[in-house]
Amino acid sequence: MDVLIFGASGMVGQGVLRECLLDSGVQRVTAIGRSASGASHAKLRDIVHRDLWNYAGIEKELTGLDACFFCLGVTSAGMKEADYERVTYGIAAAAAETLARLNPRMTFVFVSGAGSDSSEKGRVMWARIKGKAENAILRLPFQGYVFRPGVIQPLHGIRSRTTAYNVGYAILRPLIPLLRRAFPGRILTTGQIGRAMLKVARGGAPKRILESQDIGALEPML
Repeated sequence: MDVLIFGASGMVGQGVLRECLLDSGVQRVTAIGRSASGASHAKLRDIVHRDLWNYAGIEKELTGLDACFFCLGVTSAGMKEADYERVTYGIAAAAAETLARLNPRMTFVFVSGAGSDSSEKGRVMWARIKGKAENAILRLPFQGYVFRPGVIQPLHGIRSRTTAYNVGYAILRPLIPLLRRAFPGRILTTGQIGRAMLKVARGGAPKRILESQDIGALEPML
């Protein structure tokens, strides 16, 4: 399987990249972003591409793909709606439209978030825009899926690029076992998400929008 990852340097992307590199059924992993992933492996290649809204110059490098795991995202805190939409919706839509044209049989998994608004009409800005991106991807002529994780536990030394998230994870770490028992299926690990994406790429999923419990059911924690 030939896999493309957006956002491989972020918290979710690092977990997905790790699982892809460990999986013997994945022959090649391409990470694309405005900077290199920072990882090194024989089957990994990095594409540094500054303009994530336009792929005309690198289309030859984006063909022959079996799956794309879109893990790129930013926090909406402090952002104006137009700026957040340009990144969250604009990059996802541009990438997905290009890949659907070049690889119509591929599987595309978009990492959204719990509480995203598919109606695109709610009061919460980030949820509306996430929902808009989800809808755009699900309309395209490939096998599109949406992952909506909630609380994510980073493993294997993985850290978020957002300082506030790292502080929160450090505070919650001793409570994770208790929280898992109290809210089964609501807390996922970075490894679970990566393995679940690979499972969806190989065999699909029972629904196209998967909440935390759906993702956990696909790939229980190891």
